Amino acid sequence: MLNPKRALVPGSFDPPTMGHYDLVVRAAQMFDEVYVTAFVNSSKSGFFDAEQRLCMLRAAFADIKNVRVDSCGGLLADYAKEHGIGTIVKGARGSSDFEYEQSLALINRSLIPELDTVIIPTKSEYMHISSTMVRELIRYGCDYSRCVPCGVAEIIAEYAKKN
Repeated sequence: MLNPKRALVPGSFDPPTMGHYDLVVRAAQMFDEVYVTAFVNSSKSGFFDAEQRLCMLRAAFADIKNVRVDSCGGLLADYAKEHGIGTIVKGARGSSDFEYEQSLALINRSLIPELDTVIIPTKSEYMHISSTMVRELIRYGCDYSRCVPCGVAEIIAEYAKKN
């Protein structure tokens, strides 16, 4: 049985941004438990590997008691069912994000009819921030620290030193 007060915030989190952080904080205020799960597509190579993403998520959300951090290489609907999660929480920066998330919500609901999706508009101060933008800042040696949660910048800096 799925618990509607248990939520899943899925993403690639490559890397997690302030927009992701804000979404999770807001979800944590609405739901009893929030799973922040990095979904890793084995056919795609990310900027950060699965373990680095998990490490960044742990650092970002260590102080939020009802947040659990995880990673998954499978299907989101299967993960939700396995963990008894009844609600998916997604952020939308604009109308194209909303339409995309709405179509995914319909697909997930076709797989598991009791699985709901809540789409939360991004706060205006984070609308310009994306993981893609942060990766570009990292590639070109620009300051990205205001775009990522506390603890994440330090992990990225360690990564940048090695590469």
